[in-house]
Amino acid sequence: MHESVTAAGPQAALENRIRVVESLPFFAVHLACFAAIFTGVSWEALWLCMSLHVIRMFGITAGYHRYFAHKTYRTSRLRQFVLAWIGCSAVQKGPLWWASHHRHHHQHSDQGEDIHSPERLGFWWSHVGWILCSKYKDTNLGAIKDFAKYPELCWLNHFHVIPGVVLALGCFLLTGWQGLVWGFFISTVLLYHSTFVINSLCHMFGKRRYETTDTSRNSLLLALLTMGEGWHNNHHYYSTSVNQGFFWWELDISYYILRLFSLFRLVWDLKTPPRHILEAAKG
Repeated sequence: MHESVTAAGPQAALENRIRVVESLPFFAVHLACFAAIFTGVSWEALWLCMSLHVIRMFGITAGYHRYFAHKTYRTSRLRQFVLAWIGCSAVQKGPLWWASHHRHHHQHSDQGEDIHSPERLGFWWSHVGWILCSKYKDTNLGAIKDFAKYPELCWLNHFHVIPGVVLALGCFLLTGWQGLVWGFFISTVLLYHSTFVINSLCHMFGKRRYETTDTSRNSLLLALLTMGEGWHNNHHYYSTSVNQGFFWWELDISYYILRLFSLFRLVWDLKTPPRHILEAAKG
C-alpha cells in the first residue's frame, strides 16, 4: 500500500488496512466471472449483461451521484427510493454511505482529508483500496441529513445487500447459470471498475477545461464508459449541475435520460450551469 496512506502512525495504518474477511464477497464477485468458461456465452446473455449494466449504471450516475450526493434535480419520495434500490443493486453499498463519502471527497478533493486522491495516495487506493478498509466502512449520517431523515432510505442503506441478492436470484431463476454469471457477476464487475475509474483515472489523465484546486480531468472515453461521468473537471468546477457535459458535443447519456424523464414530470427542477460558468471555460 502506498506509504502516504500509513504515514500518520500505527492507528492510521490499522484503519487503512484492507478488511480481508469482510472484503471476500467483493473478491468472490470477481472470481465468479471465470465461471463463464463453463457456462459459455450467448447473445441473450450478452444482452442481459449490457442491459443490467446500463440500468444499474444509471442508478449510480443519476441516482447515487447526481441526486443523493449533489441534489441536482428533484423527484418524488417514491421515485427516490426506486433510484436508491437500483443503485443498491449495483452492489456499491448504500445510497447514504455512497453520497456522504462523495460529499466529503468534494469538500477535500486532493487535499489532506480526501478519502481517495490518486495524487496523494496512489492509483490502487483511489481506485478500490479505500472502499475495502475499516476507516470508511460506516456511514456519516451527519453529512447526509437531508436524506437520512427518510426511514426507508436508512433501512435500505443498512440492508444494502438485499437489492443485489434479489437481482442475482432473479437472473438465476429466470435464465439459469449463464444468466447469473453474465447478467449479475460480469455486469457487476464492469460496473465496479467503470465507476471506480472516475475516482482514479479521471484525476490522472485527460484535459482540464477549468482551473480547479484539484487534479480533476475530462475524458471522452470515460464519459462514454460511464454515461457521462467522464466530464470530471467540469463536475468539480460546478458540481451542482445535473449535466456534467456542459457543451453539446460532450456526450452525457445520464443527463439525456433525466431530461426525457422531466418531460413526463418524473423529475423536475433540473439544475444546469449558468452562463458565467460556461464562459469561464478554457478553449
